[in-house]
Amino acid sequence: MEIKGKSVEELEEVASKIRERIIDVVSRKGGHFSSTLGAVELTLGMHYVFDVNSDPFIFDVSHQCYAHKLLTNRWEEFETIRQFGGLCGFTKPNESNADYFVAGHSSTSISLAVGAAKSIKLKNQDRVPVVMIGDGSMSAGMVYEALNELGDLKLPVVIILNDNEMSIAKPIGAISKYLSKILAGKFYQSFKARVDKFIRNNMPEGTTYLAKRLESSIKLITPGILFEEMGIDYIGPIDGHDIEEIIDTLNIAKSMQKPVIVHAKTVKGKGYKIAEGQHEHWHGVGPFNVEDGEFIKKSTQKSATSVYSYSLLNLAKKYENVVGVTAAMPSGTGVDKLIEAYPNRFWDVAIAEQHAVTSMAAMAKEGFKPFITIYSTFLQRGFDQIIHDVSIMNLPVVFAMDRAGIVGNDGETHQGAFDINFLRFIPNMILFAPRDNETLENSLEFAYTLSSPCAIRYPRGSFKELDFKATNFELGKAELLKDGNSNKLFIGYGNGVSKAIDVEKLHEEDIAILDLRFIKPIDKNILKTLSDKYDSWYVFSDSQKQGGVASAIMEALSELEITNINIKSFEYEDSFIEHGDTTKVEESLGLLAKQLVLLVDK
Repeated sequence: MEIKGKSVEELEEVASKIRERIIDVVSRKGGHFSSTLGAVELTLGMHYVFDVNSDPFIFDVSHQCYAHKLLTNRWEEFETIRQFGGLCGFTKPNESNADYFVAGHSSTSISLAVGAAKSIKLKNQDRVPVVMIGDGSMSAGMVYEALNELGDLKLPVVIILNDNEMSIAKPIGAISKYLSKILAGKFYQSFKARVDKFIRNNMPEGTTYLAKRLESSIKLITPGILFEEMGIDYIGPIDGHDIEEIIDTLNIAKSMQKPVIVHAKTVKGKGYKIAEGQHEHWHGVGPFNVEDGEFIKKSTQKSATSVYSYSLLNLAKKYENVVGVTAAMPSGTGVDKLIEAYPNRFWDVAIAEQHAVTSMAAMAKEGFKPFITIYSTFLQRGFDQIIHDVSIMNLPVVFAMDRAGIVGNDGETHQGAFDINFLRFIPNMILFAPRDNETLENSLEFAYTLSSPCAIRYPRGSFKELDFKATNFELGKAELLKDGNSNKLFIGYGNGVSKAIDVEKLHEEDIAILDLRFIKPIDKNILKTLSDKYDSWYVFSDSQKQGGVASAIMEALSELEITNINIKSFEYEDSFIEHGDTTKVEESLGLLAKQLVLLVDK
């Protein structure tokens, strides 16, 4: 959609049509909602002032990228957002050249912009990276690492800070806005450059402080002092829904030819009254009724997340040394219930997984029992801290990994496929997984008793209800759920146990089923015993195959010098998994029970 040259009134009409399209499609298909509605005018400003075909458009996390997709020849295709085979819910370069980089995890945008700006300088090109980043993403340390270098290099980068929840510092109304515009304007910048040059060439060193007192006094009453001190010029706060002001400000920022932060105040959910404001449950939504905002519920089963939350709450009531954190996902992980009940023992540390892990390591050293509750995909961000700050000292920290396995519509950046692979090789780490709600409850009580770090994984959505009675965990002990009358053995890990049961029911033979329970330490005794009776083993786990569950079993058999076993793994192949409805994604991977049963005898 071409918007350059349109009047402010015409742009406001475009903004209205974009909001209507987003509300219509997301209400039927689900997706990220309030953040993308709040960024419509800012996105229009980006596209009006900058050239999306030349300037790198970098959206942090890209929760707010729907308007960008609609402006870049995806209006009709937007109907397929987050659907299998359709548009990705995040920016994705192989979907459109207008999407500069893959996004899905937060706080990477400014680092990307620094790299892009370095490249542009080396190529001697006239391009300007432009970033849109939310205030929530500013809580991650990577942002300040990038700003630190950018402030030193002084390369042209325009950073739009989309502030829809909190103020970086308290602005002083119209005066602050006016002075910020003065600080960024051509006259002031030219004046400051002349003053700096005069001071350097003509005045004694001791008078520099006096000469700059006026400038410092002006800056101190603006909310941009933090960024100014880092060497980043600051404009704002501006009204993030005033298209004319946005365009004027971005033109100024672009003309400055240096790093600039444009601080824009916006309202989450703008244009859909029910969602406007700081409502976390409107961030990412399922289908809902546009008229009243009521969500269309699909399942009445308890989710694994809610079972975990309830169980941890009971554990915290029982043991006063139970503490915990989550990283910017309190309701998504169920930790909001713990924070509400025990605000002095459970914390949301914002988008700071590294800090979450290391801070809990210190609490473990002090005698507390920390439960770190983070999505599997986001725990990847704390990998070094798991090794360096927890495992080396063998501290009894519990890592509760929500959203393990296929997560559905969020797609490749969010799939919980790799936690087994990157944790299995860490010394002192214990890895185990529940198969249903009851064993999930048992797993927390068991984790409390451990004196080493451990990791528990459980899926998005609900476990299946199983007919097998839940039993308590014993360290390194698997559980044989049923014997069989054939030479086959189905081995399930975590949510893979229910898949093994489903496949066994479809097979004509009576097949033995083993709940492996532990990958580390793995139960070598039961593997040795079962190798005498069954020689065809099939592994079920919603995780990556390379370095995964079957690999752990094969390593154990090798150590036991058992060579008569044929092993077939039904884990994920070596690839990133696309977005879409979980059933359709599994079908595309050949992992539905009706597909797997056909592979058992091949």
